[in-house]
Amino acid sequence: MPGGSLLLLLDDIASTLDDISVMTKVAAKKTAGVVGDDLALNAQQLTGVRTDRELSVVWAVAKGSSINKLILVPSALAISALLPWLVIPLLMIGGAFLCFEGVEKLVHKFLPHDADHGASEQESPNGASETPGDERNKIAGAIRTDFILSAEIIVIALGTVAAKPFSIQVGVLATVAVLMTIGVYGLVAAIVKLDDAGLYLSQRYTGTLGTIGRSIVGLAPYLMKFLSIAGTAAMFLVGGGILVHGLPLVHHWVEALEHGTETVPAVGRVLAWFVSPISDGLFGVLVGAVVLLLVMVGKQVIGRVRMSRAT
Repeated sequence: MPGGSLLLLLDDIASTLDDISVMTKVAAKKTAGVVGDDLALNAQQLTGVRTDRELSVVWAVAKGSSINKLILVPSALAISALLPWLVIPLLMIGGAFLCFEGVEKLVHKFLPHDADHGASEQESPNGASETPGDERNKIAGAIRTDFILSAEIIVIALGTVAAKPFSIQVGVLATVAVLMTIGVYGLVAAIVKLDDAGLYLSQRYTGTLGTIGRSIVGLAPYLMKFLSIAGTAAMFLVGGGILVHGLPLVHHWVEALEHGTETVPAVGRVLAWFVSPISDGLFGVLVGAVVLLLVMVGKQVIGRVRMSRAT
């Protein structure tokens, strides 16, 4: 009967939505660490933007992130169904790229080039970029990093529902993608405007609210510096973690080191907690340095080939 068929259909939809809700919670727990790194990285990469352009830049990156998800979710589903062996190599490439960008940031920070000095002259005293080109570069870099981290999050989420029906996979991945984008960039927007909120409270109110506002204004620069350090560290932790888990020999060596650390009297179990992240980070720095070296050598070789052709 039509009525019975409709009830069955509604029951199936309700059951599917319930499964999607449950599996989304599981996927969210497994991806929480990467989402935290994504937040730190994006907040760090969007520092230095002019105050009046902060929300516009965050919105531009959020739109780019949404496009990333529109590419990644169908691609992940297709690769998982047709070429499952390709998932790990793609993640490894993304991890190596994150480590490369992290090392490149350190090199530019501690070994500034002449071009960097010239660019710094175009910045305002508070470090905010003044040129549209700087802003576009920040947006492009943030979207690029978002693509890699989003890919890892989507793949992790897909792994939690790999044995589920296709409809559940689509629902979970779509839900995770939407919630991650709204959550991350909502928090990024709040972080970059934190000093403005503190300034507003300090100027409009006295007493407790005014004190809170002045405290926020005083703490905001330290928070941004912390996020800058945490964002760079996250590049090595996430990228190195991808690489370590994708290379069985290195992964087994880290596990053996972790188990060996647990045998240290009294503090062994506590120290063992730090073995994996430290190993991931150090391996990430090593791989990033190697990739940067290869890129520099490649640029020199290409430059010499072009010069020889020109002559």
